Amino acid sequence: MVDSVENRERSRRLCAAYQEHFPDSGQAPMLIRAPGRVNLIGEHTDYNDGFVLPIAIDRDVRLAVTQRPDRLVRIHSLDFSEETTFDLDDIQPDPDMSWGNYLRGMAVQLLRDGRLLHGMDGVMQGNVPIGSGLSSSAATLIASGLAFLLQSAEVVQPRDLAVMAQKAEQEFLGVRVGIMDQFVSRMAHQGHALFLDCRTLDFDLIPVPEGEYVFVVANSNQSRELAGSAYNERRAQCEAAVAALRQHLPAICALRDVSLEEFERHADGLEPVVRHRARHVISENARVLGAVEFLKAGDLVAFGKLMNASHDSLRDDYQVSSQALDTLVDAAR
Repeated sequence: MVDSVENRERSRRLCAAYQEHFPDSGQAPMLIRAPGRVNLIGEHTDYNDGFVLPIAIDRDVRLAVTQRPDRLVRIHSLDFSEETTFDLDDIQPDPDMSWGNYLRGMAVQLLRDGRLLHGMDGVMQGNVPIGSGLSSSAATLIASGLAFLLQSAEVVQPRDLAVMAQKAEQEFLGVRVGIMDQFVSRMAHQGHALFLDCRTLDFDLIPVPEGEYVFVVANSNQSRELAGSAYNERRAQCEAAVAALRQHLPAICALRDVSLEEFERHADGLEPVVRHRARHVISENARVLGAVEFLKAGDLVAFGKLMNASHDSLRDDYQVSSQALDTLVDAAR
């Protein structure tokens, strides 16, 4: 992360807010952060055991925390002007304060893993826009997990913490997310894209060439709520495609296992909607592999052509675009 004047000022305000909300602690808080992300290419491939190529962004979720002598967790959110409190020995979901459930879910996963957690007091603030597709939820989970670990002198490997964060969102918050968001929030490096195999969790840091090109993140001003969107429907359609294709390709476990050539041979046997969904995922995996090679070669023109093809596939086959997003893409082209 670039140590900009803005970042230093955010950290200062967070520490001041901690002292205001917990004036009797007598401790200087520890600062923890986890970034949001954008995915350059590899959309809707993660929950199909495929390949993705995200980068972290300069928006993050931060916590200023100190250890408590007991098992109580008290976190004040500056963004929501609310405070959530729970006991590590009796963690129950809070239906009225959803942001606090990210902390609860992460604590549950760490406790199940045998970690001896301490209670903590803290203040949380993030500048990752919520519901924007920039993974504010993953950043919140990773920042919460790091806070629990650091305050409890426990160590979890970065890859394992990402998996725990995924399980927390799936099991405690009820959203069937893939592994990409949590993984890149914990594992990203500045100046690099992260090429991730979502099945094996093998990854490679791919340097992003410096020069005349930049990646621009544009806001369509349209909310993206996973739980209330077509996410679960698309996931079910992909699973239906695997079940149908397995009649011809019995060894496959996910769409990741199907080549473009195999798909074309058997595509006519799929229901039309399922066929479109499968074609996007299978062709998108091929695009990610090509994009990695172009990025390594510094060929951002060829890389950009694959990004264009990715959007067209998302619009036409996966049908998860929108008029606002299409307009942004057209303007960029």
